[in-house]
Amino acid sequence: MVTVGVYGFSGESFLQRLRHADVRLLLDVRQRRGVRGPEYAWANSRRLQAALADAGIAYEHHLELAPTTELRRLQYAEDDRQGVGKRSRRELAAEYTRRYTADILGHADLTPIVSALPGSGTAALLCVERDPDACHRSLIARRLIERHGLTIEHLLPW
Repeated sequence: MVTVGVYGFSGESFLQRLRHADVRLLLDVRQRRGVRGPEYAWANSRRLQAALADAGIAYEHHLELAPTTELRRLQYAEDDRQGVGKRSRRELAAEYTRRYTADILGHADLTPIVSALPGSGTAALLCVERDPDACHRSLIARRLIERHGLTIEHLLPW
C-alpha cells in the first residue's frame, strides 16, 4: 500500500506517480472531496474519479476514516498558533493525533479494507497534504502496519 497527497502534483504528474507505483485502487479518506485553488481542480471528486476511471484505477471513498469538522478545526487552531498554513504544515498536533486515533481509528474496522485490497498492484490512501506526517493518512497507515502487517510507502511529487 502507498499513501499520497494532492499538494505538489498536477493532475498529470499525480496519475504518472500512481501508474509508476502500480496503483489499482485509490482509497479517498477526505471528508470534503474538493481542493481550493484552480491548480488543484483536477483533485475535486468528480474530475478525479473520471481521470482515475480513464487510467483504469478503481476509486472508493471512505468517509468513516475522514477527520470530523471538529477535528479539522482543532488542527487549524494549532496551525494558526504555530503560524503555519495547511499547505506548509510538517506535522499533526499532538491533540489532533490523540483524538483522531481514539475517536476515528478506535472505532474503525480496517479488516474489510485490507480484505478488499487488489490481488495485484497497489492500493493508495489519498488525502491532500503533501507531507504524510502532516496528514491523518499517516495515522491510518501506521494502524495498517501495526494491526495488519502491511508495508506502506509514502508517495511524494518527483
